[in-house]
Amino acid sequence: MSLIIKLIAGIVLGILAGLYAPVWLTQLLLTFKGLFGELLFFTIPLLILFFISSGIAALPRNSGKLLGRTLTIAYLSTIIAGTLAYFVAKLIVPMFATAKQDLTSATTTVLEPFIKMDIPPVFGVMTALALAFIFGLGIAATQAEHLKKISDQGRDIIQLLLEKVIIPLLPVYIAGVFAQMAASGSVFGTLKTFGIVLLLAVIMHWVWIITLYTLAGIKAGKSPFTLIKNMLPAYFTALGTMSSAATIPVSLQATKKNGVKPDVANFTVPLCATIHLSGSTITIVTCAMAVISMQNGLDMPSFATILPFILMLGVVMLAAPGVPGGAVMSAVGLLASMLGFGDAAVALMIALYMAQDSFGTACNVTGDGAIAVMVDK
Repeated sequence: MSLIIKLIAGIVLGILAGLYAPVWLTQLLLTFKGLFGELLFFTIPLLILFFISSGIAALPRNSGKLLGRTLTIAYLSTIIAGTLAYFVAKLIVPMFATAKQDLTSATTTVLEPFIKMDIPPVFGVMTALALAFIFGLGIAATQAEHLKKISDQGRDIIQLLLEKVIIPLLPVYIAGVFAQMAASGSVFGTLKTFGIVLLLAVIMHWVWIITLYTLAGIKAGKSPFTLIKNMLPAYFTALGTMSSAATIPVSLQATKKNGVKPDVANFTVPLCATIHLSGSTITIVTCAMAVISMQNGLDMPSFATILPFILMLGVVMLAAPGVPGGAVMSAVGLLASMLGFGDAAVALMIALYMAQDSFGTACNVTGDGAIAVMVDK
């Protein structure tokens, strides 16, 4: 939760700097924003490669039908939730979003970063995704222990970079973005849209939770509200931990209280903690639609455009790191390559997502219990 406080502080300080600070301080923040953005975009393909290949290689084997059903239900839940979020956000967000603004045009002619540096990624996002699947499936099929070790160690290195460098410095990066918006005069309209989007995302989380448990209740012959009530400890634990993995012990206990057989619960809950991200998908899609509504140069996508993005989102978030913001970090490459997001749009997206990351995680975790009930029956 301290990260959320730091992000809010970064937003406030960035606004104050853009409105009242000397020009050199705003330029300093813009310089950091530019350099940090280069590091972020350099890291994303490596994150996708190592985390997805390691995640696929570690999937339980010899579990046949149980594994297939769990993967299918979890993926369908993620995709349908993202689709619902698109249609709701497309209908509601434009009603409240401010007029589109170019977050750079008003400032780049006057305020330039002190230093610019170009750090191109080793390979693109789609190349990273293809490599991840080839090596992940290959390692699982051939039991290549050395490659599995390299994949796991690469994942650990990128996770260390996220935990020690990228996540701690995000508030400063966000401060640079909001300083730029404050200097350009677009910041207060953006903040108004922020509040509406966050409320909309949380409402859709609960709509999806109730939908999943209604289906699970029908299948199991139980009251969906009783099932949800038993899962509330997991929901509130996830609000505090902001990590599906850290909430697994509470999720397991709550799932077993719902009458799921211990063997099924012990299999499905840890697996869903890494593959079921319906809450995160709802938030990413909703926030993306909001950023598109606010940012000049980005067109509102049609369903034919957004569906491939949602389908890919369900894949790139596979085995997303168990750190706050892991899902949106995994999605940054797709936002840039498939929806045309630039640095300013990505920074806005990260700020929006991180502000409610705990609620998205809580939705993911609570939904895991519904999937366990469905698989069990």
